[in-house]
Amino acid sequence: MKENVLQLIEEKKFNDLRIYLQSVNSADLPSLFDELDKEYILIIYRLLSKEKAAEAFAEFDSDIQEQLINGFTDKELKNVMEELFMDDAVDLIEEMPSNVVKRILKNIGANDRKIINELLNYPEDSAGSIMTTEFIDLKENMTVKQALEKIKKIGLEKETIYSCYVLNIHRKVRGIVNLKSLVIAEEDTIIKDIMETNVITVSTLEDKEVVAKMFDKYNFLAIPVVDTENRLVGIVTVDDAMDVLQDEVAEDFEKMAAITPNEETYFKTSVFQHAKSRIIWLLVLMLSSIVTGSIITKYEEAFATVPLLVAFIPMIMGTTGNCGSQTSTLIIRGMSNDEVMLKDYLKAVWKEFRVAILVAFMLGVANSVRIWFQYQDVNLAIVVSLSLLGTVVLAKFLGCTLPMLAKKLKIDPALMATPVITTISDMCSVLIFFKIATVVMGLDVNF
Repeated sequence: MKENVLQLIEEKKFNDLRIYLQSVNSADLPSLFDELDKEYILIIYRLLSKEKAAEAFAEFDSDIQEQLINGFTDKELKNVMEELFMDDAVDLIEEMPSNVVKRILKNIGANDRKIINELLNYPEDSAGSIMTTEFIDLKENMTVKQALEKIKKIGLEKETIYSCYVLNIHRKVRGIVNLKSLVIAEEDTIIKDIMETNVITVSTLEDKEVVAKMFDKYNFLAIPVVDTENRLVGIVTVDDAMDVLQDEVAEDFEKMAAITPNEETYFKTSVFQHAKSRIIWLLVLMLSSIVTGSIITKYEEAFATVPLLVAFIPMIMGTTGNCGSQTSTLIIRGMSNDEVMLKDYLKAVWKEFRVAILVAFMLGVANSVRIWFQYQDVNLAIVVSLSLLGTVVLAKFLGCTLPMLAKKLKIDPALMATPVITTISDMCSVLIFFKIATVVMGLDVNF
């Protein structure tokens, strides 16, 4: 696509380019603009149709948006802002520098500025911060014919027309009717007779992640948002919910890797910022490993008596860390999907304990066979097998307990993922390994 566009520009076939761009899906335009040189971005954008340009602009990277705004005339900027839905306009303003924001606000109407300011005042993680105020509202006593006429008249200005909300004079939700019901109903049917009265709403202050999960649970296309007086003030649409879930997943991945979450993309984040977001956790985990080193140092006498013990430390520590990571990943995922609740703690621990016994038995048998054939040392086989049993059970317990404890303390469970659990497991597994070794092999070591 990039080659075709550049060739048409070089040949100055702008009319052909305009026709070609019309055949390109709006969702593909952001990736095209990301690959273009800055000198071509404004030229190509001006060749897009008004509708396609507005659809693509909302999806552009913030750098591309800023570059386009700086190249727009006031008239062009005003046209773009008029085509943007309110939630997209709010997102744009939040990401732009102050000088660009001032120019944007100067080129939108007073009523739109008021709505944008109201949306910006909601907490960052609330439903109010991601909702749009552009929705279809109907009256109970309307006929289907009147409702469809209203949709045809104002539908293009609304973010969605598939869910229409029936309000009373106080703007409280009385019901909901979808477009399918309107289309198949008789024209003289009263809206009250076909609307669904069991309407699920959310508060403007509801956590946006909770709202996003409701889309998966109820298969909604949109969820109405009400204020403290139960008046409809906006809706959250499924595309905004998907953005929230994607951001949540990205944030959890960073926390699970012991990286401070960052809103910028990988390549846009500076080397210094990357280092800053990682160094704190790395320092904490590195310093905590000193305890593991101290334990190993205390058992130098055991090394001297049975040097072969050292060879099994990486295997014991690695297996323990892997087992803990497996469990924590499943528990964190279960909690994020509301499958695992805090009340299920004992149930989860009991399940993981049984899993640990089976896993440890199979690992112990495999290692015992290997040790017997390689070293013909029964005591060593017993030490390794018992150590695996103790460390695997411990790792599964930690992998189950720490994320749930974090949630109980209202900390993100993702913080208790791989790095933290692995570090704690390393310390405990080394201690268990040498304690068992000293007992089974009769080593006289003071600790």
